[in-house]
Amino acid sequence: MATVILVRHGRSSANTGGVLAGRSAGVKLDETGHQQAKDAAARLAPVRLARIVTSPLERCRQTARAIAGEHPDVPVSTERGVIECDYGDWTGRTIRDLAKEALWKTVQSQPSAAAFPGGESLPAMMARATAAVRRVDAEVSAEHGEDATWVVVSHGDIIKSLLADALGMHLDLFQRIQVDPASISIIRYTPTRPFVLGQNTHAGDLSWLNAPDRKQRPHPGDAVVGGGAGPQ
Repeated sequence: MATVILVRHGRSSANTGGVLAGRSAGVKLDETGHQQAKDAAARLAPVRLARIVTSPLERCRQTARAIAGEHPDVPVSTERGVIECDYGDWTGRTIRDLAKEALWKTVQSQPSAAAFPGGESLPAMMARATAAVRRVDAEVSAEHGEDATWVVVSHGDIIKSLLADALGMHLDLFQRIQVDPASISIIRYTPTRPFVLGQNTHAGDLSWLNAPDRKQRPHPGDAVVGGGAGPQ
């Protein structure tokens, strides 16, 4: 199946202000965030993309526009399935203040039991994000072939949950994963298992994604014993 490139939005005004933005309207990239989005777009410029999908929130759409600027012929669409977690009553509060809440410890040590008051639970977040990305990945594969590559621009906790799912990790372990602003992670889904090809990367050539590595995948979904020769 296709390969999905996961891009977190660039740094936002809420990130620097130490505020949990959640789904708040009007949260935009700051000056550094705009540059981070441009840098991520430059890394993706040589990659042949079939589709760009973004969370409907502004900071993600701004990041997606930077990527689309390097791929003017690639369709861009919004996908509500990858919108930020609904943090409910926690939305708009400072991280410093939230860290004093009893629920904070649950979010850190047992996310599978965490449900935000007035919002959604982390398991519900993971389920709808994973379902949305796998659905779009299947659509891209059907339309463009299993060697197609596409981009989804989303949020930190969303991308962490997608990586945890791909790695076969229980949700209670997903806080071990770091996803920085404008970082790029890569998952290839197959009928057998997902393969995590990159995680939280900030630099490096991505043009190798253009070349199908069928010699390294004699049977789709099989892992190469010994590790193989890597991308050509």
